[in-house]
Amino acid sequence: MLMDAVVLAGGRSSRLAGAAKAHLVYRGTTLLERAIAAAFAADARRVAVVGAMDGDGEPAAPARHFSSIRPDAGRLLFTREEPPFGGPAAGIAAGIAALDGTDPSGIDRPESAATEAEGDASARLLLVLACDLPHVARAVPALTTALPLPAGTDGVMLIDDDQCAQPLTAIYRRSALDAAAAARRARGELDGLSVRALIGALNLATVAAPAGSTDDIDTPADAMRFDIALHAPVGTKH
Repeated sequence: MLMDAVVLAGGRSSRLAGAAKAHLVYRGTTLLERAIAAAFAADARRVAVVGAMDGDGEPAAPARHFSSIRPDAGRLLFTREEPPFGGPAAGIAAGIAALDGTDPSGIDRPESAATEAEGDASARLLLVLACDLPHVARAVPALTTALPLPAGTDGVMLIDDDQCAQPLTAIYRRSALDAAAAARRARGELDGLSVRALIGALNLATVAAPAGSTDDIDTPADAMRFDIALHAPVGTKH
């Protein structure tokens, strides 16, 4: 079954003293690159990265570096939510728009990606990932074991060791998530909307996450636990 992906890489990182989560380096690789790689490893056709932009509206350094070394870089799209820092629900909507070729930010898309989108406008599934998961490579395979989705469900998300659902480590039916975002947009409610509010009416299955696979980096204590330096250079070692 066809699947695209959205990686959310925006946000102010206020609890991390402004250190951009996407740029943090874990074991030699930025968290953003780990999320993108996990999406492609799950056979995503295209990956829309939302929010990893610099002040000039260009992909930030880790994203540019990733594009330069990936053989599938033509399937990698970059966009940002409108308004900037509009929250994760707005980010998901922007990612869907970029995949559809109607990016609300107006940022140019690679010609090869646009051509592919025109040839097959809509994958049926959408993998949604946060960019702050050091062990995302273990989380995503747990999701794909739930495919194909059970009849009557709108998607599947991981549930962690504390029985908390993880809507930013999830696979959704594209049509259901798109409809939810469109309804909120029509009512002017996307800006600042939480993901849980966006998906509140969806019927979602859950799958147990491998231990620790959904642990994220929200605070300096989290970064310390993973031995991640908050002010490391933006460049990536390989």
